[in-house]
Amino acid sequence: MNKDLVSVIIPTYNRAMRCKTAVESVLSQTHENVEVIVIDDGSRDNTREVICGMDGRVRYIYQSNAGVSAARNRGLEEATGDYIAFLDSDDSWLPWKLEAQLSTLRAFPEAGMVWTDMMAFDENGRTLHESYIQLMYAAYLYFDRDKHFSESKALAGVWAGCPERFSGKKCYSGNIFSWMFMGNLVHTSTVLLRRERQKKVGLFDVELIKSGEDYDFHFRTCRAGDVAYIDVPSIRYQVGGADQLTQPEHIGWIAANNLRTVTRMYDMARDEIHLPRWMIRRRLSDSYNWVGRTKLFVERGASARYFLQSLRYNIFQPKLFIFVLLALCPSKAVEYSVSLSKRAKNIIAK
Repeated sequence: MNKDLVSVIIPTYNRAMRCKTAVESVLSQTHENVEVIVIDDGSRDNTREVICGMDGRVRYIYQSNAGVSAARNRGLEEATGDYIAFLDSDDSWLPWKLEAQLSTLRAFPEAGMVWTDMMAFDENGRTLHESYIQLMYAAYLYFDRDKHFSESKALAGVWAGCPERFSGKKCYSGNIFSWMFMGNLVHTSTVLLRRERQKKVGLFDVELIKSGEDYDFHFRTCRAGDVAYIDVPSIRYQVGGADQLTQPEHIGWIAANNLRTVTRMYDMARDEIHLPRWMIRRRLSDSYNWVGRTKLFVERGASARYFLQSLRYNIFQPKLFIFVLLALCPSKAVEYSVSLSKRAKNIIAK
């Protein structure tokens, strides 16, 4: 392997020009020792023509459509660097991302991964949020970096090139596996990973289709040892793309894969999850509840079973008993109940 070579894996599908922007943001890094591995997951647009020939550090690999997990795994197989980074093809990096992260990993030698905050912008390039990660991931409602990381350092003392505007910011390190049980805290495009940690963790789960593969991978990464966080944004994240998983049609997948990850990790490592019992039970209850709600109007029998599992972990949910009854009622009764509810809300609003 090349010393301090960062292998950057970019999976893409029918995003030729956005992918070009993503690649350009990697080639513009102040840390120049990178290899960019673009995994084209079966695109039917002109991605090949746009990416090939951009730079000698860029490799283009085409595969039949198999999903983002398979694409990232192919990238991991091809990577030759000491460090691994991931970048979704509709995101882009700020120029100093890798420099700041490599400096942080040197400051925290036990940390196997480092991630950062993120900026959010819309499809027209307008900045929406300078700090977005806590808005995007609900688990930050429980997580306090100043309390739950075991160590922190001034970012300016760790990173020689730290801009003056970040002089009051910190970087953190510690084992936060327990808090990852409450939900994902890590955005994949912000990650830099030591190769030895990735080998310990393994690959992305290809059975988690459409969503959830990130949470599962980062959950396992945090279980494997200390990780680090930099409290500044290092990427530009586009909000509201038509193909993003935040679209309503994907919510069922997200809920189901979240439940699978949470229950699997609980079964495997419950003795390593050091949280109050009520928090653990609430997390399990909420995960079953979420899946039940997504199935209420499409698979009512299954929906009732998920609601009952939710009540098993938290019986103090009066509204959930109503959902159980709705799930067990004939479909016509459910539609009538929903119609009455909407009418009542309209009357109250007037």
